[in-house]
Amino acid sequence: MFKRELCLKKTHDFCAAKTPRLVVVMIHGIASDSTTFNSALKYLEGTRSLKDVRFVTFDLLGSGKSLKSDQLNYDYADQLEALHNAISKLKLGSTPLVLVGHSLGTFIVTRYADTYKGTLKKLILISPPIYTEEDLDNPAFEKAIKVFKDAVNLKDHNILQEKSFNNSMEKIVLNRKNYKVLAGLTTPTILIYGNMDQIIASYNVPKVLKENSKHLTAIKTEGRHGITHDKYSKMVNILEEVLNAEAL
Repeated sequence: MFKRELCLKKTHDFCAAKTPRLVVVMIHGIASDSTTFNSALKYLEGTRSLKDVRFVTFDLLGSGKSLKSDQLNYDYADQLEALHNAISKLKLGSTPLVLVGHSLGTFIVTRYADTYKGTLKKLILISPPIYTEEDLDNPAFEKAIKVFKDAVNLKDHNILQEKSFNNSMEKIVLNRKNYKVLAGLTTPTILIYGNMDQIIASYNVPKVLKENSKHLTAIKTEGRHGITHDKYSKMVNILEEVLNAEAL
């Protein structure tokens, strides 16, 4: 058993105002790190209406500046423990929290919301893969996942990164409970996805929205899977609405 307290490495922490009214924590995708949010952060932090928002990014375990160890499982338990400890260290007090996830990060923030019910003001899921159990049992889907795995080019490839990637895929991305957790969320959640995204199984978006119409909404953009302007620009109105609601 891993004895050290798990905690994600904070890589960015900025608010234009002295006292933030809202904290937004961003969690990146697989085979990546928090730098994938750089363009989004530049845009959002340069938006005057969001000057009271504190933007924070972390590297997931096994990525970027965060811990890499053969003793880690790189599963939900590890990543959620590390994320929870990292958020606790932010000392938010009564400041409301929004979690933003991209791709793999959407699974982790969704499971966080389900585990720590009532702690989040809103979830924003950018390019969220939505795989049902029927998808996971489909041989064609399994083949597509293999193609994706083979196509991923890990920088500075080593055995620890290989374990992190493979376990993240098997224990998180392909976890059979993912769809049920998303369909059962009670945290207000917005899905932002591109109409040309071939990774997320977008045909399941209408289905999950119908199953959880009270808490899930979606915004479709012109784009693919990455964190591009068509997606992060949509966050402005979402965060403005949260700020306005808090001001009432």
